[in-house]
Amino acid sequence: MSAKVRYARYAGSFYAGSRESLRRQIEECFTHRFGPGGLPKVSEDGPRRIIGLVCPHAGYMYSGPVAANAYYRLALDGRVDIFVILGPNHQGIGSGVAIMDRGVWRTPLGDVEIDPETAREILRHSTIIDVDDSAHLYEHSIEVQIPFLQYVYGQTFKFVPICFLMQDLETSRDVGQALAEALRGKNAVIIASTDLTHYEPHKRASEKDREAIDAILKLDEELFYSVIESRNVTACGYGPVAALIAAAKKLGANRAELLSYKTSGDITGDLSAVVGYAAIALSG
Repeated sequence: MSAKVRYARYAGSFYAGSRESLRRQIEECFTHRFGPGGLPKVSEDGPRRIIGLVCPHAGYMYSGPVAANAYYRLALDGRVDIFVILGPNHQGIGSGVAIMDRGVWRTPLGDVEIDPETAREILRHSTIIDVDDSAHLYEHSIEVQIPFLQYVYGQTFKFVPICFLMQDLETSRDVGQALAEALRGKNAVIIASTDLTHYEPHKRASEKDREAIDAILKLDEELFYSVIESRNVTACGYGPVAALIAAAKKLGANRAELLSYKTSGDITGDLSAVVGYAAIALSG
């Protein structure tokens, strides 16, 4: 039986469409003045303390350098076997919480295999996640993380994508619990894909985002929700972030570090209406 292929929808728009130009674009994100300043090298005997990452998912020209900070730190931390990538469902298609449990995702850098065993384990521990490929067909939030992982780790990893249409606290905690049960004892990292405040002036966006980030740094998903609501922070992937926090704590995370925060205004110079981007590492 040939593998199901989920083709890259955003190659050529959110990121470069050919193998060589994409590798070059990713390298420019790493060496950018807002990036880590050098190319990543996997530390084969790294400490492997990172349990999860928060990464942005805009076009690489906007948020790529911020995301590169997370992937650079990950390379220093060592080799990872399995990634679970959580993203919001921007398109409104499919189940409330949708997983793909088999097949490959194809980008200009090659194919990445879904890990069916880990997907089944996650499903076994959750009452609300459905297998639903349709939710993933047009969604960019998970897709844009994969070329970075391919650049750092080549073909040595598998992954599981989970897309959130429902993003309430209860749902996120249910998913977080399932992830913790399924990933215990595995060499895995959870990536929560989100941008922060959308289309507000730079100063106001930065202030609101800083409050939301502080809640993440405290590893407090309830506080994070209350900031999102009370300050009206228009983060698109707040459910994935809360699920990551809930899972990471159960998997032994005891600290979180802000690696980078910028807005689109920092990149373009237009501070009138910006989108906020953060890279955060949660570690044990």
